[in-house]
Amino acid sequence: MSLEGKKAAEFSLEGSDGTQHTLKKYAGKTVVIYFYPKDNTPGCTKEACGFRDNYQELVDSGVVVLGVSKDSLTAHSKFITNYSLPFVLLSDPDCSMMQAYEAFGEKVMCGKKTTGTIRSTVIVGPDGVIRKQWPKVAKAEQHPDQVLEYLRG
Repeated sequence: MSLEGKKAAEFSLEGSDGTQHTLKKYAGKTVVIYFYPKDNTPGCTKEACGFRDNYQELVDSGVVVLGVSKDSLTAHSKFITNYSLPFVLLSDPDCSMMQAYEAFGEKVMCGKKTTGTIRSTVIVGPDGVIRKQWPKVAKAEQHPDQVLEYLRG
C-alpha cells in the first residue's frame, strides 16, 4: 500500500548530531528520509555514499537528507566518520518510525523470509505530505541518483 499523498507520520528520534529530530522541525522543507538495514555493510555503504556524493546538489535545492536505521548512535558515528557522511543519521532502536513508514516487516534475504528493516525511501513535501515513496529499493548503489532525478522533476 502506497504512502504517497498521505500525511507523513510524526517522529522524534535522536540523531547522530546529538539532538532530537522531529518531522515538525523540518516543516516547510522537502525531506528525503531513507531507511536502511545496517551501518557499514556493503549495500548500505554504497547507498549512503551516493547520498553523500549528491548532497551538495540536494542542499542547494533546499532538501534535507535523513538516514534511519536501528543502529546505535555509536555505530552511526563510526559510519559517518568512515565515509565522511555530511547528513544526520537517526537511531530507531525500537523500529517505531520504520514501522510507521512501512520500512520494517517481512522481507526476503538470501532466499529466506525474515523480519527486519526494508530498504526504502520517502520524500516528504514542505506541507508534511509524502510526495514519493520507494517501498522497496532493489539497487542501493543506484537509488540516490533515482531520488535526485525525481527531485529535479
